[in-house]
Amino acid sequence: MDKVRIGVIGVGRLGRFHAQKYASNPEADFAGIFDPDPARAETVSKETGAKVYPTIASLLQDVDGVSVAAPTTRHHAVGMEVLESGTHLLVEKPIAANSSEARDMVEAAKKRNLILQVGHIERFNPAVSALRDIGIDAKFVEAHRLAPYSPRGADVSVVHDLMIHDIDVLLHLMGNEVERVDASGIPVLTNSADIANARINFSGRRAANLTASRISLKRMRKFRIFQQDAYIALDFEKKRAEIVRRVEPGTPKSLPIPGADDKDFRILVKRTRAKRNEDALARETSAFIESIRKGIPPEVGGEEAMVALQVVEEISRQCAVEL
Repeated sequence: MDKVRIGVIGVGRLGRFHAQKYASNPEADFAGIFDPDPARAETVSKETGAKVYPTIASLLQDVDGVSVAAPTTRHHAVGMEVLESGTHLLVEKPIAANSSEARDMVEAAKKRNLILQVGHIERFNPAVSALRDIGIDAKFVEAHRLAPYSPRGADVSVVHDLMIHDIDVLLHLMGNEVERVDASGIPVLTNSADIANARINFSGRRAANLTASRISLKRMRKFRIFQQDAYIALDFEKKRAEIVRRVEPGTPKSLPIPGADDKDFRILVKRTRAKRNEDALARETSAFIESIRKGIPPEVGGEEAMVALQVVEEISRQCAVEL
């Protein structure tokens, strides 16, 4: 396959960014966009040089794949139209409004042998990418995702809006063998949980503790992994990973632990920092194009996103009980 013909459905805040990435990607033939707001579509068209299509159906006739950045409540309807037309799909997170709708989309993609990628963008964060060559055997994870209040995303709970990012990364690292979920949350500025905490127990006596808030004064996006031989700290905001690993005594450039017997063990500190030009959304959209060109599974597939949504639903259900 030569250049992949790509379109974007929904060019609001996120969709506009998708359009910009495709327009600058040499592997993409950016065919055009659709948005129910003609003025918004015209603005993005002028920015990117893309054609404005009058309907979703007309756009789908001219592309191999599309990004869908419509409101979450429309993901299922639009996503199914895309998949049933035989077009590959990158849909923004969450995959759908509920796991039942997500399952429909997963089955439709599988039936037609189509790429279904979901926009869990933290998977493309350099902090997460830094772990690819590191043996991860997490026993305990602690995550904090805090943000000041913003009306955008306030139509759903903080679990759907923010915590879902950490749940996706968590399941990616620890697997789907969830045994128990205990959660609590309260509304402060909206009618759904604005701050929430969840403890998730996995098989093999592994656990995670996640906190998400959209009523904090400062932003924080930190993810800490504890395992038998290492402590790994991810800072999604700064796009940085710090790995502290136990090594054998005498390892070159190892640093003794203060107060510890040097004969027992030492630690080796490895720091990785993101390059300034590393762009998570550019990497996400490029990965979608690559999956289409090579016919390979997407980095974040529909089934993974569906399981993450199921965990989100259980946490939200428990938070709602307390409201």
